[in-house]
Amino acid sequence: MVSLLAKIFIKDNKNYSDAKVRLGYGILCGATGIFFNVLLFAVKFVAGTLSKSIALTADAFNNLSDAASSIVQLLGFKLSSTKPDESHPFGHGRIEYIAGLIISFLILLMGFELLKTSISALFEPSELTPGIFSICVMIGAILVKCYMYFYNHNTGKKINSVALEAVAKDSLSDCISTFTVIVATIAGQFTDFPIDGAAGILVAILILKTGWESARETIDPLLGKAPEKDFVEQIQEEVMAHRPICGMHDLIVHDYGPGRVLLSLHAEVPGDGDIFELHEIIDETEVALSKKFNCLAVIHMDPIDVKNERLKQVKVFMTEELPKIQEGLKFHDVRMVPGVKHTNLIFDIVKPFNCTLCDEELKNRVTERIRQSFSDINCVITVDSPFVQ
Repeated sequence: MVSLLAKIFIKDNKNYSDAKVRLGYGILCGATGIFFNVLLFAVKFVAGTLSKSIALTADAFNNLSDAASSIVQLLGFKLSSTKPDESHPFGHGRIEYIAGLIISFLILLMGFELLKTSISALFEPSELTPGIFSICVMIGAILVKCYMYFYNHNTGKKINSVALEAVAKDSLSDCISTFTVIVATIAGQFTDFPIDGAAGILVAILILKTGWESARETIDPLLGKAPEKDFVEQIQEEVMAHRPICGMHDLIVHDYGPGRVLLSLHAEVPGDGDIFELHEIIDETEVALSKKFNCLAVIHMDPIDVKNERLKQVKVFMTEELPKIQEGLKFHDVRMVPGVKHTNLIFDIVKPFNCTLCDEELKNRVTERIRQSFSDINCVITVDSPFVQ
């Protein structure tokens, strides 16, 4: 159904990186979600009222909250597509993340409300009068929610949307919770134990778990999540394909929402090259990155001494020895400045987050290790933090 509607209403619907296509899918999934959830609420509410099932009635209101989530999702996509302005020069793409966070909070709120109702049902159980109609309604609801999970999950993957992923997880949680209600409804006929209330508590726990996981996933990009390792490797591969670039470091990925990524990095080039030719190569690399990853790329050019044999020797030594001080320790921007009494070796080291050494202690250990083999060298070290995995 969604695929068919996408072919009808979304122009160039396979071009998932296009902003208009993303918006089209967001609106389509949101509108479809509102329709299905309102329908499920109405049918479940009638069935829950007739069977006097607390769990089923609560599940109906869960679907009503899902409809509200779909409205938030739809508005989030619409607002996030607003063009950049003077106050927000990088656009409004992060509104989509905020929409996903609001959806997560709505899921959590419904979970708490259901938990409260179900605990009350344990102490004041009501007599269940299940019928074939109620069972059929719940089986139908599971099928609908499974379908909603697959189209939201698949679409979310295609257009890289955390909001759609949050909605998909909520739909999957609904499938499990409704199945639990079916079991409780049938089992309640064979025992005096208030199984309806117990099932409601179980459903509430599942809903709370889904809400927490969705909230965590939408908060990550808002706080500034490190890019995926595979993405970093693709960037490095593209940069290194442009000769004579011979190294890359200080990559930072700024995420301002899906399709609104800014890359900044340092590219190492031979220091004896023609400055105009090197600048042209850097410009070409920026354009290539922008086209390949649909982003804005900014590159700082770092000239390095490629003919200094002693510097090469020191760098090989550092590559082999520094990880022995701290696993994952890296260095860059290495340059050598000869003097009368000693030679200054100036460089940056990237300190892993799991390193327990303070900056000064780390610099002292690195300096000591280098001077054991190069006694005339004085280390001038700057400690950096890693921005990528």
